[in-house]
Amino acid sequence: MNRKLTLSLDSNIIDFAHDFSMKTNKPISRIIESYFIELRKQNTTTLPKDLEELYGIFEGTDVPDKKELRRMFHEKNSN
Repeated sequence: MNRKLTLSLDSNIIDFAHDFSMKTNKPISRIIESYFIELRKQNTTTLPKDLEELYGIFEGTDVPDKKELRRMFHEKNSN
């Protein structure tokens, strides 16, 4: 079932969308729909490697407060 969606975009983007739509002979709504379908196909739940290493680091323990984290950081880096 199709539903309506209203977007607020920069006028330059709207002009580009209209031109692109005419060149590809596709309605703008179909172009936008295709874009979101492709986004859904991508695994957007994967984290960058540096964040992935941190994921779950405090699992099962209380997260230290900011002062405690700073103390731990300085202790680790002063040695």
